[in-house]
Amino acid sequence: MRYAFSTLGVPGLPVTDVLALATAHGYHGVELRAHPEEPVHPGLGPAARADVAAEFKAAGVEVLGIAGYARVAAPGEDAPVLDEMRQLLQLAHDLGASFVRVFPGADPALPSAESDAIAARRLGTVAEDASALGVRILLETHDSHRTGAAAIRVLGPVGHRMAGALWDVMHTWLGGEQPAETYAALAPHLGYVQVKDIASAEDTTPLPLGAGILPLSDCVEVLSRHGWDGWLCWEYEKRWYEAAAPLPGLLTAGRHHLARLLNESA
Repeated sequence: MRYAFSTLGVPGLPVTDVLALATAHGYHGVELRAHPEEPVHPGLGPAARADVAAEFKAAGVEVLGIAGYARVAAPGEDAPVLDEMRQLLQLAHDLGASFVRVFPGADPALPSAESDAIAARRLGTVAEDASALGVRILLETHDSHRTGAAAIRVLGPVGHRMAGALWDVMHTWLGGEQPAETYAALAPHLGYVQVKDIASAEDTTPLPLGAGILPLSDCVEVLSRHGWDGWLCWEYEKRWYEAAAPLPGLLTAGRHHLARLLNESA
């Protein structure tokens, strides 16, 4: 498995500095949070995109994915959501990223079957765009669809190899799902895995990997047992928790922790 971290942990940090962290601390890739307050977002012009791609190539670091905020199960017209997803896919393609992250974002007032159908229709529509661009679009286990069982209700009907799943280990745990259950649900669709750690269900302030209660060892064990060799991406939610310790000082220890879990599961 290979290691990445999300720029959610280093809000607003210039790309050059992000790459310096990745190379200094032994990370193979970076997940770029695609928001207007960040250096990389869909509003970047062609020249700026080319510059970012060139920086990553020169550093020998991959752009793992573009973490977008499109909500594929949200009520309303399809067109704005489809346009947002297509912009994210184009950005990922231009930067050489393999994946785009989207959220479910269903309205809890709607029947789940209706929200599932909305999400499946939209993902199915853009799956061909994703295929043409060589980028997989991944539905994260999050908010209204936080478990693998919930995500598969959408991805099953889509049935397209370019529409997959992003396993956020915190949300599946908060949803009461065991890692083996999540993997069984998502395995045919799994793009990559977001790891993190927290103190409790009530206190989700990000902690160093291994310092909290999330079942990271169980997650790594089930992935290893099934021969999965994809990406583990540390999503440290510093942007939402200003009091959390700065990520840069934690990166090397975090990578060592993941390597230790992998060795123990071998």
